[in-house]
Amino acid sequence: MRVDLGNALDSVASPGVSRDALSRLDERVADAHERIETGRADDEHGYAALNLPETTDTDEIRSAVEPFADAETVLTVGIGGSALGAATLANGLDSDVDAYFLDNVDPEHVSALLDRLSLSDTAVNVVSRSGTTAETLANFLVVRDAMESANVDWTDRTFVTTGEEGNLRNLADRHDLPALDVPDGVPGRFSMLSTVGLACAAIQGHDIDAVLDGAHAEADRLAGSLFESPAYAYGAATYALDERGAGINAMMPYAESLETFAEWFAQLWAESLGKDGLGQTPVRALGATDQHSQLQLYRAGPSDKMVTFVRPTERADRSIPETDLPGLEYLGGGSLGSLLSAEFEATEASLAASGQPNVRLEIDRVDEYGLGELCYCLEAACVLAGELYSVETFVQPAVEWGKRAARGLLGGGNFEEADEVAEKSTLTVE
Repeated sequence: MRVDLGNALDSVASPGVSRDALSRLDERVADAHERIETGRADDEHGYAALNLPETTDTDEIRSAVEPFADAETVLTVGIGGSALGAATLANGLDSDVDAYFLDNVDPEHVSALLDRLSLSDTAVNVVSRSGTTAETLANFLVVRDAMESANVDWTDRTFVTTGEEGNLRNLADRHDLPALDVPDGVPGRFSMLSTVGLACAAIQGHDIDAVLDGAHAEADRLAGSLFESPAYAYGAATYALDERGAGINAMMPYAESLETFAEWFAQLWAESLGKDGLGQTPVRALGATDQHSQLQLYRAGPSDKMVTFVRPTERADRSIPETDLPGLEYLGGGSLGSLLSAEFEATEASLAASGQPNVRLEIDRVDEYGLGELCYCLEAACVLAGELYSVETFVQPAVEWGKRAARGLLGGGNFEEADEVAEKSTLTVE
C-alpha cells in the first residue's frame, strides 16, 4: 500500500499543505497515535475495529456458512455498514457464486430482484447488530414470504449475523438458525473485516484469511508519524486540506471492481467525521468514466475539493485490435490497460496543472490481500482524522434521529422526532 501526497503540497496545489506544515502536524499525529493505541489495547468502543485483523475468527465464519456450500447465490439483507463492507468484497472479487444485497426498501427493486432469483439455490444472510433495524427486518419478512410462496423452507436457507439480544437473535434461537455474532465495540461502518463483511465472501469461496492478512500488514505499519504510515499520511493530509478549504473529497478509483469501495468509503467518511460542523463531504466517482462527467467541475470549478485516486498497479489486460480507421491508428495494437493508465496519469496531471489538490493511493492488485490493505488503511486514516478533528468518530446521532422519526411515523412507538415531520415547511409549485 502506497500513498503519494506530492500533488497535495502547496507548491503544486491551492489549497495545499506545505512540508513544514505536515511536519508540525506530525506532532499531533504522534499524540493521536498514542490515543489510538491505548484505545486498541483496551478494546474500547470503535478502536476495537482496528484489532479485527487479529481478533476475527475465520474458522467460526467458515463453520457457520458450511451448510450453504451448495448455494449458487448469496443474498445479504442489511443496510449501511451491515451491507457495504460485504458488497465491497463481493463486487471487488470474481466468483461463480453471485452476490446480491437488499440494502434499500424500494418495493420495485425488491420485487424485481426476488422474482429473478432461484430462492431454493440462495443463501440468505440477515445482518443487523440490534436486530431491530426497520428496513432490514421489513426486507427479510418479504424475502421469507417469497421463499414460502416458492415452497422453499426458509429455515434451511437462512442464517443471521446479529448481537447477543434482539429480534434476530430470538428468531435464530427459535428456528435453530446458524448465527454469527457481531463483534463488540465495532460500529457497522468499521465491520468489514469481521463476521459482518466476511461471511458473504466465505460463501463465495474467497480467501478470507488473505483479506485479514492484508489488513494486518497495514496495522503493523501504524506508527507515531505520518511519514511512516500510509494510513496516517492519508488521514493527516485530508484533515490538513480540509482545514485549508478542501471540504469535498472525491474518491475516484481507476478499477471498475472498486466502484462499490467508493460507496463504502463515503459512508465511512461521512458518518464518522461529519459532526460539530466539521468533516469533509465524500463524493463517489469512477475513473475513467467520470473524467467525462465530473472532471470539468474538479478542474475548473470552486477550489474547495480534493480528489483521491486509487489504482492497482497490476491487473489483467486486453489488447486492442489493429485498425486502419483514420485517426485511430494510435489505439490499434495497444491495450485497454495501457489506455486506462494513460487516462489516470493524464487526469492526475491535469488536476495538478490547474492547482487542484489530489492524492494517489496504490495497491498491487485488486485481490483479497489488496482489498484488506486498502480498507484497513482507510479505516485507520478515518480514526486518525477523527482524533485530529476532535470529534466522536464512532457515534452517529444524526442518523439515529432519522431512525426514531421513521419508526414513530410507522407506529413503532412514541418519538418526538416524528412530531417534527408534520411541521415541515412547504412551498409547492404544480
